[in-house]
Amino acid sequence: MPGSLVLMGSGETSPTMVEVHRAVARGLRTGARAVLLDTPYAFQENAADISARARRYFARSVGLEVEVAAGVTGADWVFSGPGSPTYALDRWAASGVAGDLRARVRSRQGVTVLASAAACTAGLATVPVYEIYKVGAEPHWREGVDLLKTLGLRAVLIPHFDNAEGGTHDTRYCYLGERRLSRMERELPPQTAVLGLDEHTALIIDLESEAVEVAGRGGLTVRRPGAVTVLPAGTRTSLAVVRGLAEGATPGTVAPPQPAVVEPAVTLEETIRSCEELFKDAVGEPDMVAAAQLVLYLEAEIVKWAADTEEDSGGVDQARELLRLLIARLGAAAATANLRTLAEPLLDLRADLRRAGRYEVADALREAMARGGVLVEDTPTGSRWSPGPPSGPPGGRAPEA
Repeated sequence: MPGSLVLMGSGETSPTMVEVHRAVARGLRTGARAVLLDTPYAFQENAADISARARRYFARSVGLEVEVAAGVTGADWVFSGPGSPTYALDRWAASGVAGDLRARVRSRQGVTVLASAAACTAGLATVPVYEIYKVGAEPHWREGVDLLKTLGLRAVLIPHFDNAEGGTHDTRYCYLGERRLSRMERELPPQTAVLGLDEHTALIIDLESEAVEVAGRGGLTVRRPGAVTVLPAGTRTSLAVVRGLAEGATPGTVAPPQPAVVEPAVTLEETIRSCEELFKDAVGEPDMVAAAQLVLYLEAEIVKWAADTEEDSGGVDQARELLRLLIARLGAAAATANLRTLAEPLLDLRADLRRAGRYEVADALREAMARGGVLVEDTPTGSRWSPGPPSGPPGGRAPEA
């Protein structure tokens, strides 16, 4: 059975990584045992829900029936993802899972997929992101599982390398930012490189041939003091090249990677922004059919992303909020479009009446339009209308005293 190590920067149960999962799962034998290590998030109150969503994702999108387990013995395919890197480290060290993971990679057998928090443990040291970013601990490292050592790589791995959620503050490098990462790099053992994996990006290593591929949206950054090399998505190279870069070789002294032409996957966050802008344009036309199609498209994207355990930048909840807002706007826009078919001819008729000097009839028409929810304003450049609440009771009759 082919051996693979797959490390993901984020998006591990989102549509952006489906093809990566499918590609590494194709070589599995019939009836292969697939295991989900839930350790990184096992402490969370919603751990069972996260596991259920992940199992649905792998069953529906990848074709793998996955069992939740605390160990990897006898597993053909192993996956572990979001949560706390240090929580996982403590439990894997105590249970022997850390050694079992190293043995899998050393033997070059089985598929091992680590993403987000789990990927953070793959190097000789681990970023304790919860403690530093959320609790305020001083920047420091924790000893890692160090799967990379078995591949001849002296490195730490940092997922979420291009994170930009901070907006006004630097959240790159798994929420560390440049200031903290620079400080922490000085505390690493000599000759240690930083491997940075961007979000929605995977590093795929064939353990038998040592072929390496970078897939997804971003890239793999090999960072050493005074030297940074980025291997973009689509790069196909060898583990020897990555080792060389990690050891300080310049890109010109190793075989250059050859990026392939790839179509980047779209994240849910980008879909939300795009739908909102396109909906605004459609309503402005107005094109109610296009606006309605955008609402349906957003709903379909929400279904696709429903299994995402990490919830990309606001995730499905944010998309649902936008969906509700767009539906409300669609109703209001449709009502306005219906009013336009009536209001504009009446406005032309009123202009004709005013030009003929029939101001009393023109004023009566304006009042009738107001009672129907069409407000007319006379300006120096002409009359204009806007939707508004009806100004009188149905039928236009005044209430009796």
